[in-house]
Amino acid sequence: MTSTGRFTLPSEENFAEKTKELAELWGADAIRNSDGTHLDESVLALGKKIYSAYFPTRAHNEWITLHMDETPQVYLLTGRVLAEADIVDVPLMDGFFEEQLKPNRDADPHKYWEVVDRTTNEVVDASLWTLDEDTDTVHVSGATPMHEYTVSFLAYIIWDPVEMYNHLTNGWGDKEHEIPFDIYHPATRKFVFDTFEQWLKDNPQVDVVRFTTFFYQFTLLFDQKQREKVVDWFGCACTVSPAALDDFEKEYGYRLRPEDFVDGGAYNSAWRVPHKAQRDWIDFLSGFVRANVKKLADMSHEAGKEAMMFLGDQWIGTEPYKDGFEDLGLDAVVGSIGDGTTTRMIADIPGVKYTEGRFLPYFFPDTFYEGNDPSIEAWDNWRKARRAILRSPIARMGYGGYLSLAAKFPKFVDAVEHISDEFRDIHDRTDGEAARGVLNVAILNCWGKMRSWMAYTVAHALPNKQTYSYYGILESLSGMRVNVRFISFDDVLEHGVADDIDVIINGGPVDTAFTGGDVWKNPKLTETLRAWVRGGGAFVGVGEPSSLARFQAGRFFQLADVLGVDEERYQTLSVDKYFPTVTPEHFITADVHVDPAAREAWEKAGYRIPLSGCGGGQGIKPLGGIDFGEPVANTFPVNEDVTLLRADGGQVQLAVNEYGKGRGVYVSGLPYSAANARLLERILFWASHNEDKYTAYSSTNPECEVAVFPDAGQYCVINNTDRPQSTDVALPDGSVEHFDLDQSAIAWRNL
Repeated sequence: MTSTGRFTLPSEENFAEKTKELAELWGADAIRNSDGTHLDESVLALGKKIYSAYFPTRAHNEWITLHMDETPQVYLLTGRVLAEADIVDVPLMDGFFEEQLKPNRDADPHKYWEVVDRTTNEVVDASLWTLDEDTDTVHVSGATPMHEYTVSFLAYIIWDPVEMYNHLTNGWGDKEHEIPFDIYHPATRKFVFDTFEQWLKDNPQVDVVRFTTFFYQFTLLFDQKQREKVVDWFGCACTVSPAALDDFEKEYGYRLRPEDFVDGGAYNSAWRVPHKAQRDWIDFLSGFVRANVKKLADMSHEAGKEAMMFLGDQWIGTEPYKDGFEDLGLDAVVGSIGDGTTTRMIADIPGVKYTEGRFLPYFFPDTFYEGNDPSIEAWDNWRKARRAILRSPIARMGYGGYLSLAAKFPKFVDAVEHISDEFRDIHDRTDGEAARGVLNVAILNCWGKMRSWMAYTVAHALPNKQTYSYYGILESLSGMRVNVRFISFDDVLEHGVADDIDVIINGGPVDTAFTGGDVWKNPKLTETLRAWVRGGGAFVGVGEPSSLARFQAGRFFQLADVLGVDEERYQTLSVDKYFPTVTPEHFITADVHVDPAAREAWEKAGYRIPLSGCGGGQGIKPLGGIDFGEPVANTFPVNEDVTLLRADGGQVQLAVNEYGKGRGVYVSGLPYSAANARLLERILFWASHNEDKYTAYSSTNPECEVAVFPDAGQYCVINNTDRPQSTDVALPDGSVEHFDLDQSAIAWRNL
């Protein structure tokens, strides 16, 4: 086993001896400086590859303090203020952090701002309001009493959001705030490139320029209590300027409104069905950002250095899965590894020579403090990432933060030694080959390929109550023995369904980018998908798939006939819904434990006859055994030919439906767990009529998974828990091999 390489170690000033020791222990072949620090000469002399974090648009207050009208800007939406007379005052900064944001009073507010009557959603004529610059208050006249009013206004971002987060987290006290700057302005753009050119000359020891990141921060706004107020890892709100807005109008032939950015307070969340203005702005912004990223990459190469992008911080405008990313000339992408989904988000990026994962925990005092055990998070992070790495390898790993903190925790140091050795061993055994996928699965949503592995996300690897029932789909797939791609509704409408796709998954809440919204009003979409399933395809719907916010043609799920399930939206309460008897045993639920008492209750009760206008189908005790997450209320079978696998509480949680030569499956939700990953895997094999391919290299224990590497002539079994596990693995010849695995263990066998 290789004991050195594929590992990037963070270091800092005055920590050379311990850096050398840990570099040897963890097998580091590269060293990078931590945020805000520099490497000692003795560290540079270790002979390791040297990464240097580089911030193109921050850490130069000597420039930007002289050009404070060239900081990045954002459209902010005030709180709603109720008019009690025909005059109403709207304060601008209530609820915003004044150390981060400052209203832009330099550009004509009446040209670039907007006052909206939120009760009628009408724009108030600019002649009816004025700005009091002394109090940052907008005075609105001619208001309608009992109507609510807001102001959408441009604000300068005067404290870099990431440096601010680091500043507050680490308690940096009176350290100078780093002010960001916007290269859309020619003078600042020239400063950025001139500064980088000089930096390249001054840093000959650097081998890899780790751009952290480029020009525009994702939407990260704080309130007056220094808490996150708006956080959207995909948000383009912090990318505007009067000059850019004017240029957009010249290029696209129409003018963007402030509302196109604030979006009624949603700030164009990736969950929103994208509108034309939003898509056009992404294209406009990406064109500008990418042209300048390419210049930085070319300059790096001319200086004999690699150009690496950190997928985080100011990554907006790069869109690594958007066509043309490979033309930027970047050598590598590195990103934070939060789980299997974020691992695949990095590993699958095309057009770079290699990818690198920055594992958790980050070496910050919010984790590395007396009494805590950071090794627990390290192992949990590794187990989540390893599933995905086996399916789509990243070339390198590393950590971030302050090494001096991590070095104080021997148990953590030992954990990283084991993890880094295992990471290298996987590469040695497989030569970077991805494990074999048996099926081809497509995730269908509005964003498609451009947001591969980015669906169902609000903040990086942080699902919340409303998202976890869907994010679990991706987390399950990230380490599953299937090949995953992401397709858009436009893809299906323009090109149909590709011949090699076995299963399509569409899932999410109604009227979101992930279910599609009004795209389902296009009959060509339902025609195309119905024909594909009837011809032998497989369609899996999760939550409120194919749904329209408004009841249309007697259906809420537009593919209810395919799924066998629809949702009552209080429009057909007078129509009885009869539930067939639940089938507790099926190929899909074969690994789900059923409580004997629940089974007995079902067998005795059968199913209840529903009352007029009510749902039915629930037994006197639920079968249980499956976590469906947040409930989807009032789902029902569209006929009695549907096979219900779970229908507790008067609604359907899991159902399957034969549809011509194909099959449909409905699931109300799928939070991530080993059991749910196994359930989804069985769903995919059954729906695509591939049950006969399921057994070979399957594990009897859902907590253990199998990955097969044909070219390497090996397969491995992994224990995804912090407890010992046992499992049997079925081999293609019908034999079975037993495995007893220690906690977090991996075992290899020859094919």
